Amino acid sequence: MFLLSGLHAYTAVDTNMSFPVTFAMFIPCAVGGAGEVVTLNGNLHVLLSSTVNANHISTYSHFQPQGISGVGSVSGDKYQATGITRFSFEADVVAFPFIQTLVNNFKIIGQGPGNNFLVHQNFHLTVNANGTVTAFADNFSAECK
Repeated sequence: MFLLSGLHAYTAVDTNMSFPVTFAMFIPCAVGGAGEVVTLNGNLHVLLSSTVNANHISTYSHFQPQGISGVGSVSGDKYQATGITRFSFEADVVAFPFIQTLVNNFKIIGQGPGNNFLVHQNFHLTVNANGTVTAFADNFSAECK
């Protein structure tokens, strides 16, 4: 913690890392619509950032697959995971207002046509200083293409 030209105390923390992940995902559009489980392996890139300035906090996160791939348990088809997920939050430490936003674009891309699984979500919430919700959106879709 340090002082900036007589301003309030300020702290910032940034973390940038990549680590191995393994997860199984059911792809409903694979194998002609019968679906199959795909076990995916690779690295997940994660960026986390937090800042506290007096009584205000802001956080940001970013998740992105790097080289994540797998093979269908029935078809043997190859799949790649792509996309990005971002989350941000700003608030007064003691009370309102606060703003929260999430954008998630997650894609499992398969060989050939019709077996790509696409997940999209966007979420936003704003609460003003009086505690009143002034903006809200929550949209989610999961589709095969």
